[in-house]
Amino acid sequence: MNDLDFLRTPEGRALLDEVRGTDPAQELAVATRLRRTHPAPLVSAALGQARLRHRAVAKFGAADAGRMFFTPNGVEQSTRASVATYRAERLHGLGVRSVADLCCGIGGDAIALARAGIRVLAVDRSPLTCEAARANADALGLADLIEVREADVTEVDIALYDAVFVDPARRGGRGRIFDPEAYSPPLSWAVAAARTASRAAALKVAPGIPHEAVPPDAEAEWISDGGDVKEAVLWFGAGAAPGAVRATLLPGPRTLPGTGLPDPEARTPGRYLYEPDGAVVRAHLVAEVAAQVGGGLLDATIAYVTADELLPTPYATAYEITDRMPFNVKKLKALLRERGVGTLTVKKRGSAVEPEELRKKIRPQGPNAATVFLTRVAGAPTMLIGHPAR
Repeated sequence: MNDLDFLRTPEGRALLDEVRGTDPAQELAVATRLRRTHPAPLVSAALGQARLRHRAVAKFGAADAGRMFFTPNGVEQSTRASVATYRAERLHGLGVRSVADLCCGIGGDAIALARAGIRVLAVDRSPLTCEAARANADALGLADLIEVREADVTEVDIALYDAVFVDPARRGGRGRIFDPEAYSPPLSWAVAAARTASRAAALKVAPGIPHEAVPPDAEAEWISDGGDVKEAVLWFGAGAAPGAVRATLLPGPRTLPGTGLPDPEARTPGRYLYEPDGAVVRAHLVAEVAAQVGGGLLDATIAYVTADELLPTPYATAYEITDRMPFNVKKLKALLRERGVGTLTVKKRGSAVEPEELRKKIRPQGPNAATVFLTRVAGAPTMLIGHPAR
């Protein structure tokens, strides 16, 4: 009996309940106690699953994570629930009622699709991953809407489904894969499959995908959640605008469409600095943000916008700049000491200096807070000091 088989039995579920919330510092003591009444491998399996569930809370929330079953890769590679829900709702809004979810992993996207009222065929070639996906559909009461099939996704007939969703593997034995043609399956195969979908298709790709790798008949959307860029999605078929780009920020959602504006010109720093959301930067829509706030770039090669007025936008965080100086650690340290800055946030774009390295050299002390931007202005290494605009 493998770990998941055991953990789904009454004994396994009871053991999971017993180890729920175990403090890592107490894990050895808990394991020693439980091994007096349970086989050691089963105790290890329960404790391991408890650790994975704890890690999964950030992606799935405590309620779902506490009932689901995970593999280490499954936790690492799953879509965050908020992002999967947004994507599922967009598909549902397009009239999609059935989806072939290819490379389904442990079922995170299938769960979101099913909760949107969409029937799902979830396909993966890993037996263990498929077992986890089945267990999760069952644990969350969605087994009637999710069929899990162990198969090579390239051999699945998707003709019976309204839409196709593909999440190719982007990790290999040496870590992340950056070449879309080295995905498993390759992006070219996924695109070909998307073009055959009867209604719509969505392909999840790395947010760093080169814009030139986006097919001309796809709409490209970059998605961030809570300020962190999570993924890019290539949309085909119904609702997709070929050649269009957009940035979507969660929660919200708030979506900034591309309008084809030319890159804004660089200008002298104004009173305010705007830090565009990472999805905006990845989508190459900094010009749209600059237009919203009436600003320009600090440097032609840096995605920081500067302006003279405070015009709040959901697509960038505004900071009021109080000081500007050439890069000089000693002068920065003296200035911050003079102002009693003990809480120092360091941000950088276009600088080789690591924030933690600078913090160690500064050793801030005092009751006040400040933000330091390490960047370039007209090509020169520059430090801008300020605070979030109010």
